[in-house]
Order: sequence, then C-alpha cells, then structure tokens
Amino acid sequence: MATFGVAVSLLGTLFGFPAMRARLQVDVLRMGELSSLFVIGIWCATVLAGPLADYLGNKVVLAISSLIVAGGFLGLAGAASFAWAGVAAFLLGFGAGGLNTAISAVVSGLSPDGRAVKMNLVGIFCSAGAVSAPLLAAGISPQAAILFGAGLATVAAVMFLTLSLPEPQNAQSFSLPEVLRIVTYPAVLLIAGTLFFESLSEQALTSFTSTWVETAGATARTATGALLGYQAGMALGRMGAVPLLRRVPQPLLVMAWTVGGLAGTIVLLSQHTVAGMILGVVISSLSMAAIYPTLVSFAGDCYPRFAGTVMATVFAIAMLGGIISPTVVGEIGKNLGVRQGTIVPVVGSLAVSCLMVAVLRSRGAGRPRAPEMAAEAVTADTNREVFIEGPFRTK
Repeated sequence: MATFGVAVSLLGTLFGFPAMRARLQVDVLRMGELSSLFVIGIWCATVLAGPLADYLGNKVVLAISSLIVAGGFLGLAGAASFAWAGVAAFLLGFGAGGLNTAISAVVSGLSPDGRAVKMNLVGIFCSAGAVSAPLLAAGISPQAAILFGAGLATVAAVMFLTLSLPEPQNAQSFSLPEVLRIVTYPAVLLIAGTLFFESLSEQALTSFTSTWVETAGATARTATGALLGYQAGMALGRMGAVPLLRRVPQPLLVMAWTVGGLAGTIVLLSQHTVAGMILGVVISSLSMAAIYPTLVSFAGDCYPRFAGTVMATVFAIAMLGGIISPTVVGEIGKNLGVRQGTIVPVVGSLAVSCLMVAVLRSRGAGRPRAPEMAAEAVTADTNREVFIEGPFRTK
C-alpha cells in the first residue's frame, strides 16, 4: 500500500516542477489527461483483479501488479514526450489498481471483526507512501521520487512471491452469474456511488494542489510542500481515525468527516493567498482521510464470501470519478482559469455529504435485501456464508 501511495501522488508531485512539465510536454489540459490515463489504468486493473483474486488467489495478482508498477515508474523516469509519459502513467495505474484491490480483499478477509479499523491502518501506509513522493522530490529531485517508487515496487514483488497468503476460497465454486448478481446489490452500489464523488474530490486535490497553490504566487518547492501537506494530512487523519473508531459511534464520525471535507474544499475555493489555500488543503485532507477506507470496510461487510469481487465493483465505480476529475479540472482551467478548477472538489464533497446520509440510514436499518438467500439459509451447510440480514450485515 505504500507503493500504491507513491504511485497515486507521483504525477501531482511532478506537475509542481516546471522542468518536469517541460520535459513531459504538458500544459494544464494535458496534465489532466495524463492523470486521467493513470486512473483509467487503475480502473481497468480493478475490473480484472477482483474476480481473478477470487479465482486464482491474491498472491498471483499482488506479485504481477507490483512488477507492472515498477515498470510504470521506470517508464516515467525515462519519458521524454507526452506519448511515452501517457503509456507509463497507464501502466503505473494498471499495476496500482491490482495492488489496491487485492490488498483490500486480503485485509477484509482476515478482519471479520473491526474491518473499519484495519482498513484505516492499511490506509496509513498508503498515506506514508504518498507523503514520500513530494518529500523526496522537494528535498532531492523528482527523479529520486520516481526511482524510490520503482525500488519499493520491486521489493514488494519479491515479498509477495515469498509470503504465504490465504488460498482462494472460491476456486472450485466460482460462478459468473453469482458474481454478476453481487454487483447489482443496492448496498454495494450505494457505497460505490458515494465513493465515486469522494474519488472525484481526492483525485482533483492529488493532481492539482501544487498547481493551484503555485497560481497564488508560491515557488515550485512551496507548491510541492502544499501537496506534501495534503498527503501528510491524509496520513494523520487515518492515524487519528483508528482510536476514534474504537470509541465513537461510526455514523457520528463519518458525518463529521464529510462535513469537514466540505468545509475544507470551500476554504480552498474562497482563499486567494498561499497560506489560505494550504489551510483549505490541510483541512480537506484531515477530514477526508478516513472516509474512503471506512466505506470500503462497509463494503467488505456486505458480502465477504466474494470480497475480491465486491471490492472490485466498489473501486471500479468509484474510480470513474477519479478518471473524469482531472480532465474536468483541466477543461475548467483551460477555459475559465486554473484557479477555478477548485470548484470540482467542492461539488464532490457536497455530493458525498448528501449520499452519506443514505448510506448510514441503510446501514442502520438492517432490512432484508436478499430474501431468496435468506430462505436458502434454512438448508444451507453451516460452514457456508449466506447473506441474510440486510445491506451491511452477514451471517
């Protein structure tokens, strides 16, 4: 997940350096296109990785994904044109998407109790990797950040090949019709829709924070430092979420986080000074940090038997928001001015706040949602997981 974090923050880090923008031959519109190619890669891998993990096992998916990520990093290190950078960005995203889906499935499967806490713990490592990219780029060079990511991905590949991971539970009982039925469950779709808008906001902030702060008069290093502040806020927010989730009711916490995220993006939109914009970025990151992993844990509660497929469905829909976000910001920046692109995370955060109410109401209702499976429980083998209690509860 640290490797995934480096990959996610890398393009936004590189965009903060004029020399890197010149080498990659990108303007604000092409910056958005490059970020979209990265997220498209994540999306394509996500669609494939979940069912493959359920059928072949997570170990295979994790090892191959790590090697693809390493190749993507090295491709960016040597890219001297927009076309080559686009290929490298897609490969980087494709490998990162496989890592994200398979790791989430592993952690969810090993954590039947306290999934929200465990997913946020994993998210801390993701944030640590995301912090390292702008830190190395500002402290040493952008090339150092790229090579660090390549090395980390290579180590991850070796590690996955040597580790003993749980075997796939459904290799013999894998059923495509059953998988397709899972992706139509209302609870899964509601969570995925909420995370669509969360991805919209987070990807805009990841890709353009340094660029927005630079338009307020910041130097390249200060602008990169602002992105570092965003990633550090995500790490601190997830660290703080772990003890809070053990003591405070989850609905109260989740709603507080969504309101805080909306407030932070409004501050970013309304401020025109470097300090004011950085304040908005930090508030946003601290508030948004735990939303994604906590909602993913809710998805893991929905149908743990096919955790890989459930995760893939949620991530695939959520990533569509991340795919369109950079391009939308780029188009707004090209036609109305770079600064006006900050409206995108505001809109995304507002939608998350509204949909989160529906998610929490559905989670608390416990209404039967799959009666045909409830009836099946009467004669089912006691070792078989059956989805019977409602959109977020399983027995």
